[in-house]
Amino acid sequence: MASNRAVVSVKAARAFRHLRPWCWRTDLLESPSGDAAGAVVSVVDQGGNFIGQALYARASPLALRLLTRRPADEERVDDAFFRRRLEGSIKRRAALLPRDALRLVHAESDLLPGLVVDRYADSLVLQSLSEGMDAREGLLCRLLVELTGATRVVARDDGSGRDFEGLAREVRSLHGSGEAVVDVREGENSFRVDLLHDMKTGSFLDQADNHLRAGQLGRGRTLDCFSYHGGFALALARHSEEVLAVEQDEVAAERLRENAARNGRKQVKVQTANAFDVLHDFDRAGERFDTVVLDPPGLAKRTKGPDAAMRAYRELNVRALRLLQKDGLLVTCSCSGKVTAKAFEEMLLAAAEDVRRPIQLIERRGPGPDHPALGGLPETEYLKVFFVRAL
Repeated sequence: MASNRAVVSVKAARAFRHLRPWCWRTDLLESPSGDAAGAVVSVVDQGGNFIGQALYARASPLALRLLTRRPADEERVDDAFFRRRLEGSIKRRAALLPRDALRLVHAESDLLPGLVVDRYADSLVLQSLSEGMDAREGLLCRLLVELTGATRVVARDDGSGRDFEGLAREVRSLHGSGEAVVDVREGENSFRVDLLHDMKTGSFLDQADNHLRAGQLGRGRTLDCFSYHGGFALALARHSEEVLAVEQDEVAAERLRENAARNGRKQVKVQTANAFDVLHDFDRAGERFDTVVLDPPGLAKRTKGPDAAMRAYRELNVRALRLLQKDGLLVTCSCSGKVTAKAFEEMLLAAAEDVRRPIQLIERRGPGPDHPALGGLPETEYLKVFFVRAL
């Protein structure tokens, strides 16, 4: 008879009991039998003491993702279980629902490991980042349509995280038909989003609150680097006399121009260029700005690791601080999960020392409340945003 029990090491058992919801395959002493994709298994320690029920991955280095600490005779992991979890996740965002673009499910943080669901108007984008959720995508789509009334659901299963899980990358429609392009609002501005082709699930929803906050504080002549579709640039245009938005990707830059025109932001000018090069050229030319935004992609993913990423972040921030007028505002971001908030702040202080310029740390921010972090899982605290005044 097939066993649905997984036995974990002392180290993994201790981690589970300290609220960490993962177990690496190297800490799996006895694997469950059977080959069902995304099976739910009972997790026990070496003494047979029950720990919880988890999703088991057959190939991923991350073998177990905890679902519940209650045994099966108290809480069955069935269709009703997933419906309750989805209902709870959506209910926790009730105060935010006047927004027409937000995250409804934030994976482990909402006790639905490996599942991301974003809402764009009456459409949903679903991402399965674990074998367990991938195997249940049809069920999850049906439940989400019932709970939200969504007219369209798209699967954006094309992220690099699926490589880690041994899952194929794909993009497909799960529910509804027609063009998967929607218009959503962020504060005063409207943005066009292509759910099938734009980055992430269509937009950088985790930065929405930071876009708006920058729009409240930014003034004067503004430089927005790594602008993508203009989330920071259009918000900053509210009080800025001139906004130069720099975006290297030509398709994204063209969408940025369209978004600026749609919202009547004539002061937003778009330059299709590499932000590192632009900062270097402006520095050499003695250009000055009242506000500078740095929102680069996850540099630790694109370099040889955290050390190389920190060198790149330092270079960016040194040049930005040199470009700022007295009392100018710097908004500097990192979405690299491998870079801690402490390390990022230390880098920022080192950059200030390099240019011999005192700085005020105005605000330390992260993603909005629709992207909560899970206690005990620091990997969910990936986004760091510092608002800094250069004196």
